[in-house]
Amino acid sequence: MMADASDSALRETLAEGASRLGVLLRPDQLDRLLKYRALLEKWSRVHNITAVRDGPAIIARHLLDSLAIVPALRRQAECSAGRPLRVLDAGSGAGLPGIVVAIAMTDVEVCCVDTVAKKAAFVRHAVAELALPNIRVEHARVEALDAGPFDVVVSRAFASLADFVRLTRRHIRPGGIWLAMKGRRPDEETAALPADVEMFHVEPVAVPGVAAPRCLIWMRAR
Repeated sequence: MMADASDSALRETLAEGASRLGVLLRPDQLDRLLKYRALLEKWSRVHNITAVRDGPAIIARHLLDSLAIVPALRRQAECSAGRPLRVLDAGSGAGLPGIVVAIAMTDVEVCCVDTVAKKAAFVRHAVAELALPNIRVEHARVEALDAGPFDVVVSRAFASLADFVRLTRRHIRPGGIWLAMKGRRPDEETAALPADVEMFHVEPVAVPGVAAPRCLIWMRAR
């Protein structure tokens, strides 16, 4: 009974938090996200996939934090001329935000890439367990990846803005954008961007259950 009550509370926290972010999730999407949370928790006990291993903390700091990018991606999808939006998750780690995006946006194509073999193996396992047909998983250095082009390249705690742009530049479609998920506004990193890349928008996001500041950095080639 205690486990049932706990699972119900986590589901309610996730659904309510997603709604506050402007993301309405179907029951099957909630099921997949909660199963993904359980996989993260299970694998991290043995393989150290993520340092965040408590159920409620995973909900807030991983799932809701990743869902915060979904409204921005939906806006981009509206500009994709009727074809599926293609998203590259650079330095995906445990599949964040890539897996969460693929669950919440079943009409996008997501590629998750990471250099760490055990993390790429976990993402492949999670994709199979969650039956997600819209994700491709690559174990590679992002600069050596043979894929693309992509409409949006995203990162979450991957690299400095300058390195993020430099390492992924050949994968972005003309007219595409970079979306970096950051904490505080990274003004020093912005100053180090290449001269032909502009940060054209900083979008603050309030993630339920996360006290620290969060923002999305929008960038494009001039």
